[in-house]
Formats: sequence, C-alpha cells, structure tokens
Amino acid sequence: MKEIWVEKYRPTTLNQVVGQDEVVSRLKAYVRAGNLPHLLFAGPAGTGKTTSAIVLARDLFGDEWRANLFELNSSDERGIEVVRVKIKDIARTKSIGEAGFKIIFLDEADNLTSDAQAALRRTMETYTRTARFILSCNYSSRIIEPIQSRTAVFRFRPLKPEAIRTYLEMIAKGENITITKEGMDALVYIAQGDMRKAVNALQVGAAVSPTIDEDALYKAASVARPELVKALLEVSLGGDFLKSRDALDHLLIEYGLSGEDVIRAIHRTVFDLSVPDAFKVRLIDRVGEAEFRLVEGSNERIQLEGLLAHFVLMGQELKKK
Repeated sequence: MKEIWVEKYRPTTLNQVVGQDEVVSRLKAYVRAGNLPHLLFAGPAGTGKTTSAIVLARDLFGDEWRANLFELNSSDERGIEVVRVKIKDIARTKSIGEAGFKIIFLDEADNLTSDAQAALRRTMETYTRTARFILSCNYSSRIIEPIQSRTAVFRFRPLKPEAIRTYLEMIAKGENITITKEGMDALVYIAQGDMRKAVNALQVGAAVSPTIDEDALYKAASVARPELVKALLEVSLGGDFLKSRDALDHLLIEYGLSGEDVIRAIHRTVFDLSVPDAFKVRLIDRVGEAEFRLVEGSNERIQLEGLLAHFVLMGQELKKK
C-alpha cells in the first residue's frame, strides 16, 4: 500500500514546520537552552500541533528522541486510572542517555475527564525533574485552569493559503504530479487552514490522475464547489424554489454531501453574495437554526428544503424594498 503522504512528508526539524512562525521561534529558544517547561498546544486540527511536539523532541534529544518521547492519545485513554498508573509510571522513570528529562506528549488532552486532569496536575508538579508534559488540544477552555497555569500556552492558528500552497508544491515535486492553478485553489478552499486535510485530498486526487484538477478534488473530498453553492443561493433568493431544489439535489447526489456539509457550504458562501449586510445577518440566522435542527436529529431533506423556502420568501421581500 502506498505510504500516507501526511506521514511521509512530516517535518523532521522545527525549520521545516510551515505557517507557525511565532510558535516555531519560541520552541527554537527552548532547544537552544536545552530545557523547556510544561507546554500546552491549542488550536484547530491539522495546524501542526502533533508535528511540532515530535520535531521538538527530535531537535532536543537528537538520535535518542524515540526513547525519550512517550506519546499517548487521550481520546483512547481518558480515565483517572491512566493518569495514576500508566502516566505516573512513565514520569517517574529516568530518561535515557544524556537528556535530563523525557517528554510525555498527551494528544487530544481536552478529552481527559475532569478527575483525570486533576490527577494529572499533581503528577506534573511531582515529577518535573524527570518529565516534561506537552498537552495538545483543540479547545483550551476544556483544560482545567490549574493545568493551564502550569504550562506555557502556544496558540496554533489555521494555516494561511501561502503556507499550504508552498507545502503542497513541495509534495507535488517529490511525487512527480502536476497540480493545475484551479486545482491548487480548490485544495486551499478544501483545506480551510487544515494542512492534513489538504495533503489527504491531494493524495486521493493523485490516485485518480497524475494531473490534479478542481473537479476531481471536490468530488474526492466530498466538498461542494463554491460556484455551485453560490448559484443555489442566487436561484433561491431569485424566487425559483423548484429550480433551487434541483440544484440541491445535484449537490446531494452528484457530490455525495450530507445535510451538514451543505449547511456549512452555504454558511461560507453567504458572505460572497451581493446583498446588503443586514440581509446577510438574517440569512446566517436562518442557516444557524437549520444547522441546530439537523444536529438534533431532524430529517435533513426537510430542513434543507425548508431553508431554501425561507430564502425564497426573503428574496421576494428584498425585491419589494
């Protein structure tokens, strides 16, 4: 089986991490000092949190980094017993080689229960001489305050389009594939600041053809083309409900989208419409209500068609003004 590109092209040093210059510069300072405090990496998925933790260990420990980095995923092991037994046993043992401490990396730490986090706080205090903790999470608000106060917090931001383009061009060169200009724009749109999503979409597209174009990418990633979503909104606001319903059928059937996928695509596209800002606010309010009902378990077809019906009525109201 072909190697997964996300792992194949994972950076091996901090110098290769793209799109997080502020974070990288602070981490390099720790490497130069040969020491670091407990760290908390917070930010959206696919922005480099896990990669930064791994390459930080590589830069700190050199060839001995594998023996001194212990990675645990808190979404799998989230109870208090894991902290009291497994993590505590790792933290109390001496590091290997010349390293003065080991690194315990807890991925998705916001999935730890409150009791487990309370136990972890004490472990972090007790074994500071032999272990440093790096906690990674999508939502720092789910980490209890005592742990946040004991860590240096790093905020990872969604990657900018330029950083995603640079990295994907490097992969395309290494894999001898061609990405069209429209294909690259589609990858950036699909990614939404998530490098992992962009790389996975590129690999799926490359499995179909050595030349990557936008249509193959949108279908492979199950993402609606923005121009189709915009046309859907313009038709519904123009007052033609049946035609907008046909456009919705095309998105659901041709691209295999779920109701929530369509809602998210509509939300992104509303801001590109040529309507007054106050009207956009009302549209977003309707989108939010439909999304809530879908999440609560309502029939997605009824909710989406109901949303389009609201747009038709609102479009007629806008024409009268």
